[in-house]
Amino acid sequence: MALSREMRKLVNKWETESSWPKRLEWLEILNVRGWGGQRVDFNFPFVAITGENGVGKSTILQAIASAYKSSEESWFASDFFPDTPWDKITEASIKCSIREGNASTVVSVRKPSDRWRGNPNRRERIVNYIDLRRLQPIAAQTGYARIAKPQNIETNRLAFSAEKLARFSSIIGRPYRDAGFALSDADPNRWVPVADLPECKYSGFHQGAGEATITGLLKVDIPQYSVLLIDEIETSLHPRSQRRLMRDLAEICRLKELQIIITTHSPYILEELPNLGRIYVMNTSQGKTLITGVSPDFAMTQMDEEKHPEADIYVEDERSRIVIEEVVIAQKKELLPRCCIIPFGAASVGQALGKMVKQDRFPRPSLVFLDADQEPAEGCLLLPGDDAPERVVFEGLANKQWAGVAERIERSHSELVDATQTAMTLTNHHDWLKSVADKLIIGSNDLWRAMVISWVKECSIRADARKIVERIQSALDGIKFVDATPNEVPLTNPAPASPNDSPQLFRQ
Repeated sequence: MALSREMRKLVNKWETESSWPKRLEWLEILNVRGWGGQRVDFNFPFVAITGENGVGKSTILQAIASAYKSSEESWFASDFFPDTPWDKITEASIKCSIREGNASTVVSVRKPSDRWRGNPNRRERIVNYIDLRRLQPIAAQTGYARIAKPQNIETNRLAFSAEKLARFSSIIGRPYRDAGFALSDADPNRWVPVADLPECKYSGFHQGAGEATITGLLKVDIPQYSVLLIDEIETSLHPRSQRRLMRDLAEICRLKELQIIITTHSPYILEELPNLGRIYVMNTSQGKTLITGVSPDFAMTQMDEEKHPEADIYVEDERSRIVIEEVVIAQKKELLPRCCIIPFGAASVGQALGKMVKQDRFPRPSLVFLDADQEPAEGCLLLPGDDAPERVVFEGLANKQWAGVAERIERSHSELVDATQTAMTLTNHHDWLKSVADKLIIGSNDLWRAMVISWVKECSIRADARKIVERIQSALDGIKFVDATPNEVPLTNPAPASPNDSPQLFRQ
């Protein structure tokens, strides 16, 4: 999915490298809730941390809040990570690199034994930490029940500014005439959210959970250059509101040069962010692993076990997934239902996954395929060809006069040839498929699948296809390939010069 206009503007400003004079560069957590000193890098000002429950997403937010000295509400590590009759934290530390202007400073708070130390040396920065307490219904909060008495009267009102009211209406998708917070004569300290729609006026005692969530978020004043931390940002919001909230925050992030770090389980939230804004945390046999740049498909597949596959196959994108599917269908179709093919996004993510495959860090057999225009990487295989899939398929079929494609998509051969010749003049090969699909009035994925089916049949890739299927079959059978050197991984490599150089097989 393409980035929104607001997120593209944020990306463009970030890439100038002339803004965000204050930012957290990285964070390390040691001996707190299973963290073993792993580093979390923040390479974009708006970052979502995702992963299954219990992997440590909230711990990251709490550690960030603990690492700063805030001039408003301030948090300490002892607030989030206390000793209890059941838990005792020792030899723990929270270390981070904080950039201010052109200088970076490494600071830490640590607990060598019985108390946290280093708090006076923390850097100052306003931190707004918003956790799941915001979701508690107002009627259930301490002291609010007596405010709901009908004999009480309003004594004060803090109305949203026109700008906040417009944001509230946009995110929720309703035409609010007024909104804000009010006090009653029953209590001078407990504020109640109120909202006014054309058809009715009501308080937080009658608000929906999504309205209450956004009202609470907008109540927070977020100063320039500050940090905003939000735990489970999507809770109580339907998908459209999730997207609108992300776009609203992207604009505020850009205008005020904020650093926003959130946690989420929502694909709609992840789709709004660029690759550098997505970090997946997973527990493995060797501790926590963090992967930056994952696709929403990758994240959702990792968190959802509905399909119960025997092996996972990771590919760069949807087009690569279709290539693998059609190669397997042509050779050994019965293997496909036993596998889950997962697009991972950026090639750098695939390289990180390849290392994890090499280190046996996945819970079930896994293969990683990079597109053939990438360099060989440890633990990874390359798709057939020597270039990006679009170039390999388009050029291969052009040499075969597009045999079989027109019939499969029910278009004339001349229309197809004209559209593909025009498309292949475009500089960016990623645009070729859409250009042809638009001219032929057909879905891009439908066209691509028809092309790949013909390419597999007509373009003499049987040897490479056989190797792909052999690798998948071996993974399903519990057999692992061990390469003589880390770079001997492309399926299109020539045969080894001697038996000593050839890949070996051993059973796990």
